[in-house]
Amino acid sequence: WLMSDNMHHQWLLLAACFWVIFMFMVASKFITLTFKDPDGYGAKQEPLILTAVTKVEEAHVPEEKHWTKEFQPTGKAFTGNLLHHPLVHMERLELLRNVCRDTALRNLSHTAVSKFVLDRIFVCDKHKILFCQTPKVGNTQWKKVLIVLNGVYSSIDEIPESVVHDHEKNGLPRLSSFSDSEIKKRLNLYFKFFIVRDPFERLISAFKDKFVHNPRFEPWYRHEIAPSIIRKYRRNRTETRGLQFEDFVRYLGDPNHRWLDVQFGDHIIHWVTYVELCAPCEITYSVIGHHETLEDDAPYILKAAGIDRLVSYPTIPPGITVYNKTKVERYFSGISKRDIRRLYARFEGDFKLFGYREPDFLLN
Repeated sequence: WLMSDNMHHQWLLLAACFWVIFMFMVASKFITLTFKDPDGYGAKQEPLILTAVTKVEEAHVPEEKHWTKEFQPTGKAFTGNLLHHPLVHMERLELLRNVCRDTALRNLSHTAVSKFVLDRIFVCDKHKILFCQTPKVGNTQWKKVLIVLNGVYSSIDEIPESVVHDHEKNGLPRLSSFSDSEIKKRLNLYFKFFIVRDPFERLISAFKDKFVHNPRFEPWYRHEIAPSIIRKYRRNRTETRGLQFEDFVRYLGDPNHRWLDVQFGDHIIHWVTYVELCAPCEITYSVIGHHETLEDDAPYILKAAGIDRLVSYPTIPPGITVYNKTKVERYFSGISKRDIRRLYARFEGDFKLFGYREPDFLLN
């Protein structure tokens, strides 16, 4: 009996020891999780500060190392870290609102919501989305996304290239096709977005695409528009080559450019300002993406619009969206400062509204 009682006490003592060890392990785990290194797991909880950001200047967003200083959009997206995206896009919209209120830039930032603007905006009623087309900024891919969402094709890979820009076949209605009351309702209720890129780089892209490479199905750029610009703006009359970038810049920077624009019709959409295309100070957009950060902005836009589980943005070739400062400087190297300043004066609204820096070659 005595031996049995001793064994019972030993088992109780052993159980008590195990209980103490177990409680110590639980307490240790709790302490470790509570005081976790802020540079690790806890550092990713930064979105909690978003509600405190009220001005663009109040939020500092560090740049990623692989992005060069020549492009500094308002707010920098972080590859692979979508938690920062709301902050980036809040900054962009806040900057837009501030510039829209700047009376000194009113003529460069405001425009009427005319049929020209409404023709640029494509509608996806099924998912309540409006997309304003800004040519030379990768819009073809966004149109493919909307075509799939509208149900015309089941996947982006199935869409023939010939259908994307055929507005009788691609199933993308323009906002201008609706009544005034229906237009107003969609503008008030739908998710709205568009994409921008550095204004001067966009002009270079338009020039190369329409006047240098010039697709065979768009002969009017080379055979009708180019000769008109040359006749009006070429200084060296002995020069017999086709349209040069210098001629193009002189035309765009001319304060009286509109008399030619009227002749060119809707073909001017490839080089007119974002203000003229999308009326960003008159229409309250939900998101403004940047071509330079499209790898991050595209998935964010899909998620913000609530369609990220339905469709994906097509794969972006590496490096294709990065701002090419060397290329821009090379194109403008042989152009007079006077002509460049006149060009910048026309596109200053686009530079200021979307956070693009004035080119260094204008400051020197």
